[in-house]
Amino acid sequence: MSDAKEAGLPMMRALEHRVPPPIVALLLGAAMWAVARGTAALPVNPSLRYPVAGILFAFGIVIAGLGELAFHKAKTTSNPLRPQAASSLVTGGVYRFTRNPMYSGVAALLLGWASFLAAPWAFLGPIVFIAFITRFQIIPEERALQSRFGPDYAEYQQRVGRWF
Repeated sequence: MSDAKEAGLPMMRALEHRVPPPIVALLLGAAMWAVARGTAALPVNPSLRYPVAGILFAFGIVIAGLGELAFHKAKTTSNPLRPQAASSLVTGGVYRFTRNPMYSGVAALLLGWASFLAAPWAFLGPIVFIAFITRFQIIPEERALQSRFGPDYAEYQQRVGRWF
């Protein structure tokens, strides 16, 4: 979305960096569970469904953990509500493959949860998470990082994808 379009939506801008991503994920996870309780499950054998869910959970935890570890090693903030406080641009490790491994990890966790629940409507949870986090967290973070790190961040954006 262009800055001109965003300027016309002050209410939308008011939501930027207001809801911590873990809270968004927990609320969506609860909504996914509620939807699953009220709808029929997909006819997927648990011997397939549970390992797939487990793999997605493990992948999510590893990816998010590697992102957090890279921030810790760089001695910079991982507070998603204050990206302007970043003291360094982290581009190594898992950040060579995705600019947002922590959010990608949470999306994988939600996809694992949807797989475990096996309810068709539960699969909207990860999609809603990605859409919400992209608009209200990542895009504003990118503006802050572009302002803070200039051409170095622009080059990084060109080289590495937002999600994967």
